[in-house]
Amino acid sequence: MSSPTPVSAVLSDTALIFGRYARQTLRSRFQMLFGVLMPLLYLFFFGPLLTGLPLGSRGSSWQVLVPGLLLQLALFGSSFSGFSIIIENTSGVVERMRVTPVSRLALLLGRVLRDAALFVFQAVLLVLTALLMGLRAPLAGILIGFVFVALLTATLGSLSYALALKVRTPQEFGPAVNAFTMPSMLLSGLMLPMALAPGWLDTLSHFMPFRYLVDAMRDAYVGEYATARMLYGVIAAAVLTVGALALGTRVFRRAGA
Repeated sequence: MSSPTPVSAVLSDTALIFGRYARQTLRSRFQMLFGVLMPLLYLFFFGPLLTGLPLGSRGSSWQVLVPGLLLQLALFGSSFSGFSIIIENTSGVVERMRVTPVSRLALLLGRVLRDAALFVFQAVLLVLTALLMGLRAPLAGILIGFVFVALLTATLGSLSYALALKVRTPQEFGPAVNAFTMPSMLLSGLMLPMALAPGWLDTLSHFMPFRYLVDAMRDAYVGEYATARMLYGVIAAAVLTVGALALGTRVFRRAGA
């Protein structure tokens, strides 16, 4: 009987790790629903304030706000996912995984895919609520938005797990993540388009890669797919995802996690 190829072994190990963490998530309905609470609050209490205001962007205020809220969901949720590694490390789970033959890439991919599935599920709930409140967007644009959510989750989840393996304690991890997420939210134009910002702030925001994802999603939500903003968003998402997965895998291998 032939032994499995490296690729098939990684896929098998990834499915195994994904199943383990997916079952944990399914047993915690609170975890599945609580993450979408903050974006829903923005939707209910901030969204109506924008109705009818000139936002310097194409489409309705909902087509501006909802893409930003979806990426905010991925930004804050996946950036803090590394906390689970810290908890597992203190309880001995990571130590037990070190002695298994499971691929280190699969240990990362399984976790990241679970996170992506969770946040896309929460994104679906958010979009359904937004549709009830007045959002109108093409189905293709909504589906493209879910892909961007999954890619951003994979990017930030990989970096978060890698950081957690480096710092080891919640006291170090939490402030480091906060120092990253808040500037990212403010400079990406998640809440409001950066077209409303003064020139110096708009220029500065172009050095924030997440801005290109936001602009691309807003184009998708108004049905414009063959645009420069969409191209830049796809390139940024692809480069960030591949780079973060490569870095995360390297850290996992060195840590033996």
